[in-house]
Amino acid sequence: MSNELDGFCGARTELLLSKGVTFIRQGDEIKSFKYLKEGLIKLHKTDDTGKTQIISFGKPMDFVSIHNIFAEKTYSYSVTTLEKSIICVFDLSIINNLVKTNGDFANRIIQTTTRTANKIISDSLDLLGRSMYGKIARVILFFQEEIYFTYGFDLPVSRKEIAQYTGLSIETVIRVISEFRKDGLIKVYGKRIEIIDKKGLQAIYEHSK
Repeated sequence: MSNELDGFCGARTELLLSKGVTFIRQGDEIKSFKYLKEGLIKLHKTDDTGKTQIISFGKPMDFVSIHNIFAEKTYSYSVTTLEKSIICVFDLSIINNLVKTNGDFANRIIQTTTRTANKIISDSLDLLGRSMYGKIARVILFFQEEIYFTYGFDLPVSRKEIAQYTGLSIETVIRVISEFRKDGLIKVYGKRIEIIDKKGLQAIYEHSK
């Protein structure tokens, strides 16, 4: 899909962003179409009380602005980089014109939107039904299996962000990670995680409903 975009409209802007940059803000007017070329991001939303909930994490080639651009005038969520990232930005009028004039492109946009929305809903419902141990196991396994593909990696999110994603308290997140360490499932060196017993983590996740 991203290759098709490059072919359809070669004129785009690439933004090289450092970690912690919020490049889409909840409530801002939608003026462009963005996708993540390299890096890692989080989608998050703040409610009326000021509480922040992380909706999902985005990896390369995810269309981080696709959830709103065809239905809303403003963003209903924010997007922030979790590590150094490259964001590709297209003028929204170009994308709208492609949708109107290119049936195949429009169909792929619909498929991508539907698939992305379904995954967010599925992941959210899955986490909701898990115990605190299953939730933390899932977060660790997600970064190992879908992002870094190695058993040792620097966790790109803080304990607070894990809490915002899982709906647990920060204290509970810290306690569960500590228990996993004591049980020999993982080793923890600050932000670095090393998975020692992946099957054990998987078992905790799978039997946590």
